[in-house]
Amino acid sequence: MPSSPDTASLPAADARVLRPVEGLVNFRDLGGRRRRDGTLTPHGVFFRSETVDLIRPRGWDTLHALGVRTVVDLRQPPERARDTAARPDWLTTVPVDLDGLAENPEFWEGYWNNGLMGTPLYYLPHLTRLPDRMGAVLQALADAPPGGVLFHCMAGRDRTGMTAMVLLAAVDAEPEEIREDYFETVRNADAFAAATGRPNPEAESERLCAGQGTSMDGAFRAAADGFSLDRLFDDAGLPEAVRTGIRTWRGAVPSTP
Repeated sequence: MPSSPDTASLPAADARVLRPVEGLVNFRDLGGRRRRDGTLTPHGVFFRSETVDLIRPRGWDTLHALGVRTVVDLRQPPERARDTAARPDWLTTVPVDLDGLAENPEFWEGYWNNGLMGTPLYYLPHLTRLPDRMGAVLQALADAPPGGVLFHCMAGRDRTGMTAMVLLAAVDAEPEEIREDYFETVRNADAFAAATGRPNPEAESERLCAGQGTSMDGAFRAAADGFSLDRLFDDAGLPEAVRTGIRTWRGAVPSTP
């Protein structure tokens, strides 16, 4: 597996957004989250954000300085086709369609047209019924070239949030820390809406969850508590090297017996 970048010069462990990335509002490092053993998740390994097509030139300079060398794009092909901005030649981009909408219309019938795809209500069913989709993402994250890996969707909320949930669970992050990572994006919805000219979806998402007898918080907790990493690995048929790469965050976390 590729080695993780040198993190000795990165900011203190409680810094979520290490430096502003020009063009992004939902960018952050997954490092600095408390694990059950009292340690913190390492900085400089995995980053998350909204679509990188929004990044301005100086933003790419910041990402390079942070050690990012690979982008894993979780969007559907039609979404990627709308990109217009150039990317630096030092960057490797790996497209992985996490949704699988075209290939799995029967699954999405229950979530797409009713708005539930914008809530955590679909996370656990997606991981359970379409494990190959997340499996492909995990393979791309584990097998990326040396350096930090930034993964993103459009808003950096649901596809990115589900991926972050799995990655944080893989290194035994505290459940409340996993939840807080997700809700940082939810709380930032006004800023994202202002930056992109899109409506803030959070009130509607809460209404939809309430219609299902829960809340955004309850839906996310149910997903985070309900999925099994070992089952996901098995159902996705991931090789041992990928499983180790995810459990150790590309070698940045000591492996356990």
